[in-house]
Amino acid sequence: MTADFPLYELSEEHRMLRETVRSLADDKIAPRAAETDETGEFPQAVHDALVQADLHAVHVPEAYEGVGADALATVIVIEEVARACAASSLIPAVNKLGTVPILLSGSEDLKKRYLSPVARGEAMFSYALSEPEAGSDAAAMKTRAVRDGDHWVLNGTKRWITNAGVSEYYTVMAVTDPEKGARGISAFVVEKSDPGVSFGAPEKKLGIKGSPTREVILDDVRIPADRIIGEEGTGFKTALATLDHTRITIAAQALGIAQGALDYAIGYVKERKQFGKPIGDFQGVQFMLADMAMKLEAARQLTYAAAAKSERAMEGEKIADLTFISSAAKCFASDAAMEITTDAVQLLGGYGYVKDYPVERMMRDAKITQIYEGTNQIQRVVMARQLLK
Repeated sequence: MTADFPLYELSEEHRMLRETVRSLADDKIAPRAAETDETGEFPQAVHDALVQADLHAVHVPEAYEGVGADALATVIVIEEVARACAASSLIPAVNKLGTVPILLSGSEDLKKRYLSPVARGEAMFSYALSEPEAGSDAAAMKTRAVRDGDHWVLNGTKRWITNAGVSEYYTVMAVTDPEKGARGISAFVVEKSDPGVSFGAPEKKLGIKGSPTREVILDDVRIPADRIIGEEGTGFKTALATLDHTRITIAAQALGIAQGALDYAIGYVKERKQFGKPIGDFQGVQFMLADMAMKLEAARQLTYAAAAKSERAMEGEKIADLTFISSAAKCFASDAAMEITTDAVQLLGGYGYVKDYPVERMMRDAKITQIYEGTNQIQRVVMARQLLK
């Protein structure tokens, strides 16, 4: 290790990016977070502010009009937005989730056609894998795509689709050959405006209420054949490869939520007085804060290491442990976020339990990070399989 190679140190560009995003989040996002949670409405003003600052889809390469940020920079953006508002952080996170299949497997025409509008902020991109009877067992999906000349015709229902109804574009996984199991699944780009596309009612959720979660209903949706992503039958492989990269963005979201809760709790215990002195002077409280900060920093280091491996993999390097480390980062960071936000509520006492203070929202928001993009039970299955290969 030398001064020219500062091991485990963010670059100056990454540090400056964090400052930029945090400033925008404090100014434009945090003041709207409680209202967004209360109304359950998509935070369009936040979206517009992120677009204006080129922070809505920083991962899109420069070749497609994006800023070409690396995976670690993307993690930092999501982390800092989530520190202010978890629902808003799903704007950059889900834009990445929806587009990574195209980046990994799409034709050059698909990349130019769909990545550029996302980079310009003209469209958002969602990811449609899960179904009513196909959650953790995603390969059990029933949505069908049947070839008809120069078109594919899609029928089925996708459930738990983040930003559904707001996004213009959707990566949709569908069965093209029922006899081949997972190898008979293909990936497609579906547009919101395609005839036959409709959406279910917004789900009434515990948290991340400003990010709509709805069913995407496909009723004889006829799309051009060139909207298939990769070769026929490779969709499930693309889906799993995508999650190797995007589970890390959920880890980033968990980091941000946890950091927001810790920051607020620290400020509170310095001001709140009992028995004649700030409660932060009591050793029991100090131990709680120390444990919260320790878990958070461990989660951050694991997530950043996973992001570095993700970037190398996107550049074409073979990373043998990417699946393991991305699952580990998502699982560890989300478990830590749930513990940290719960402790933050405890530190605020009765005030932590009411909506006048933000930590109860952060605790509700943290829960979903243990569930989506693969439950933490599934993450442990994934990790164990990687270890036993």
